[in-house]
Amino acid sequence: MTTRLTRILVAFGACALWAACAKKDTAADSAAAADSAAKAAAAAAPPPAPAPAPLTDVNIFAILDEANAADSAHGNLATTMATKADVKGFGRDMMRDHHALRKAGEDLAKKQNVTPAPPAGDTLQSSSQALMSTMSAMAKGAAWDSAYIAHEVAIHQSVLSTLQTAQGAAQDTALKALITKAIPNIEAHLKKAQSIQSKLAGSATADSAAKKKD
Repeated sequence: MTTRLTRILVAFGACALWAACAKKDTAADSAAAADSAAKAAAAAAPPPAPAPAPLTDVNIFAILDEANAADSAHGNLATTMATKADVKGFGRDMMRDHHALRKAGEDLAKKQNVTPAPPAGDTLQSSSQALMSTMSAMAKGAAWDSAYIAHEVAIHQSVLSTLQTAQGAAQDTALKALITKAIPNIEAHLKKAQSIQSKLAGSATADSAAKKKD
């Protein structure tokens, strides 16, 4: 009995030892496979893109002009396409304010004898034109108002970030001062757009709830 039990225990111990070794081998194989996969992925991944060249003053003048021209044009479109009074009013403000900012940049460029030149790879103008085509083709209504305001929130966040970068990169003191003066305007535009966006979302929720009750 004792001998039989001993044999069973020895056999059980051998099985346990084999299982432990098998687990170790499986884990080792999995680790090796994962390492190979990681190395293959790293080899297949494209090299990191080079850092963009620092903005020059001529680049900054061009970017400011493009951004102000785009938002002035979008605002002008909103004055005819928007249906909500606050969205239409926001469009008028954008048309007026960005036209004024653009003129200030143009006047300064002429005064400093600078010919604006966008940085390599700049797509702001083409993106603006594509958006104008899309928005012009949309039907008037709540969807148009929401799409316009969503774009205004996104573009003012982007422009604000660009201005903050340009403020540090600008070499001309007058250009730096122009940017410093423009930043609070863009911040105010962003805050207003976000406020309108929240109201539109609230109205859409209320309308949806009312339809469900009906």
